Amino acid sequence: MLAELRGLNEECGVFGIWGHEEAAQFSYYGLHALQHRGQEGAGIVTTSGNGLKVIKGEGLVNDVFSGNTLDTLTGHAAIGQVRYTTECGRGIENVQPLVFRSTTGSLAIAMNGNLVNARDLKESLEQQGSIFQTNSDTEVLAHLIKRSRGSLNQRDRVKSALKTLKGAFAFVILTDDSLMVAQDPNGLRPLSLGKLGDSWVVASETCAFDIIGAKHVRSVEPGELITITKDGLHSDRFQEADDRAICSMEYIYFSRPDSNIDDINIHNARKRCGIQLAKEVGNLEADVVTGVPDSSISAAIGFSEATGIPYELGLIKNRYVGRTFIEPSQALREKGVKMKLSPVHHVVSGKRVVMVDDSIVRGTTSRRIVKMLKEAGATEVHVVIASPPLVNPCYYGVDISTDSELIATGRTVEEVRDLIEADSLTFLSVEGLLQSVGRSEEMKNCGQCVACFTGEYPTEIYSDTVLPHEKDLAR
Repeated sequence: MLAELRGLNEECGVFGIWGHEEAAQFSYYGLHALQHRGQEGAGIVTTSGNGLKVIKGEGLVNDVFSGNTLDTLTGHAAIGQVRYTTECGRGIENVQPLVFRSTTGSLAIAMNGNLVNARDLKESLEQQGSIFQTNSDTEVLAHLIKRSRGSLNQRDRVKSALKTLKGAFAFVILTDDSLMVAQDPNGLRPLSLGKLGDSWVVASETCAFDIIGAKHVRSVEPGELITITKDGLHSDRFQEADDRAICSMEYIYFSRPDSNIDDINIHNARKRCGIQLAKEVGNLEADVVTGVPDSSISAAIGFSEATGIPYELGLIKNRYVGRTFIEPSQALREKGVKMKLSPVHHVVSGKRVVMVDDSIVRGTTSRRIVKMLKEAGATEVHVVIASPPLVNPCYYGVDISTDSELIATGRTVEEVRDLIEADSLTFLSVEGLLQSVGRSEEMKNCGQCVACFTGEYPTEIYSDTVLPHEKDLAR
């Protein structure tokens, strides 16, 4: 069914900094650069070594940290998060970083990702007396850390807790005397390490480094735990790296074009996808190529250059409206496309238009854009998608619902084309995607997770694993 106007969503973006007296201010700018990863909640926790200070709230970074709010967040270290949530998941208690205070020491945690064994862990912890205050997987790690037994130091307790987690996770953990950073053994979620003078910074995307003038050092390795203290940086492993499997949707859709993942620029990767897509489309007669703003523009440019069909701004985005998926209510989703996009009539009228988009989830948005272009006078609308068909749900933090809600599941390309009312429809092949991104061919699937396209998940999927969009209904 073409029931909902909702696109791809990811849980959040995280940021951390150690060793700078303006840690809160730099965290603000870092989170602002990561705003595209979550627009419904934001938070920052700081420390000067004698307690944790926190400000968080629902809304955009600018809304949460308005006026002189940041002046109260003093300290040389900070972590922060921007969050996406589902309709039932709103509430300040779910906004991160989460702060846990105890007589043995306080800590704050922010996460990007999703644990596939979260339900099992929560049930086990509850049987041992734990009481959960949120629906977030992040809280699971805090309970595990506090329940680590023996005379372990803080780093060893965190390592012990991380070993029990399964799924996709990128953690930033702040205590009075350390900043810890952890990446899951498959490296499913992006996480990078940088330097700002003598200070260390970490972020979900390198674009956050650019805005604060930090230098990108490297990606956090799968299975790695980095601990930063006054004595410097210590790298350790809580688990050996498994098959590398960075989420393909980071290259296709989520990350900003100016970010780099494992030294691969997102814009260039998307442009190569457009070039490869042109090869796979074959001989397509059209007058103009246009991309659906913003994540499809790079692929549209590549497609145009490869085919010789002129690229034009056939669709204009309203910059004062966020991504449609960020608005969780059904009523707002239904109005989302008309609020967000407008066709440029003089560009598309009387023309055969190639509409390049990054993906098709439920098909509602694609159908409405095709309809808009034809109402604006386009004689034909040929849809080309710079990713393979999405046919499987994601369990790793991307809000791709059950396969019954995905328009491509169980349907041929021609059937999908008919539903979105396009004149033709072409998807990029899985092989074309892997080749275009440009990661090492020596790794399995070039080190990318392609489960939403192929059904081959890089981790074990538990029978009671909760999908990201079901978290808020699970308790």
